[in-house]
Amino acid sequence: MTALLEVRELTVRHAREVLLSNVTFSVERGSLHALVGPNGAGKTTLLSAVLGLTPFTGRIFAHWERSGRLAYVPQQFHVDRTLPVTVADFLALTRQSRPVCFGIAPATQKRISLLLERVGLKGFDRRLLSVLSGGELRRVLLANALDPLPELLILDEPAGGLDENAARWLDDTLVSLKGEVTVVMVSHDSAQVRRIADQVTVLERAGA
Repeated sequence: MTALLEVRELTVRHAREVLLSNVTFSVERGSLHALVGPNGAGKTTLLSAVLGLTPFTGRIFAHWERSGRLAYVPQQFHVDRTLPVTVADFLALTRQSRPVCFGIAPATQKRISLLLERVGLKGFDRRLLSVLSGGELRRVLLANALDPLPELLILDEPAGGLDENAARWLDDTLVSLKGEVTVVMVSHDSAQVRRIADQVTVLERAGA
């Protein structure tokens, strides 16, 4: 296989503190690549650098072949509890041109229903985003990320907040994407990494 993503001698500094130092690895196209390491090792910082959200030194190369679409599911997603936004409203925001406040088009509603069914949340379209459990919200974010199908999917602790059944579903879903989508995933779950990861990069605290 050829690499989709290459990271070379990546270093991230904040003020005088070194958060990441000379990190080098490559991610094979169509694989599931896990990033592991102790708290404070810079796993989320590394994802932020790849996403272009954090300044760094070094080089990051992305060798796109298809759409060049990158999708990201963050570790945390804060929802304003006062906003009356439903799951369908949230998913419709990027799936129709007219403002959601004017209603969701039938074709968009059908597309959303299929997305929710795919992630095991059939019938959740009218639920408020603010009342979802952490695991349910994580599934909604994953549904959003998978449509349209990205070339590179970046997941920060995707199993966080999931019960045993949901975590098993997540593993099955990620395995089913292999070969079609390249996945970079941060995980603290060593058993999950052993089950589904093709390659693993271990980060240590800078200076350790």
